Amino acid sequence: MMRVHVHPRTMARHPDITAADVIQAFEGTLRSRARETHPVQWVGVGTDASGRLLEFITVEDEPDGWLVFHAMAATKRVLIEVGLRR
Repeated sequence: MMRVHVHPRTMARHPDITAADVIQAFEGTLRSRARETHPVQWVGVGTDASGRLLEFITVEDEPDGWLVFHAMAATKRVLIEVGLRR
């Protein structure tokens, strides 16, 4: 079973987004890609239960475990990065 943990800073910076919103967007990822970082960061875009497009950045912090340390309303830059917009 996959575990997803959302860093509390995410909700502190974006009070309109809950941990449940971020987990829903992560689980409903529309598109993602790895960034050339160490450790490897994944940037993705998914929809929450309300249908909002959220961007997120996550790292695998244990086998089948992910730490989402950034999430917010999807920006044009991230939509381009993951190939959902030109």
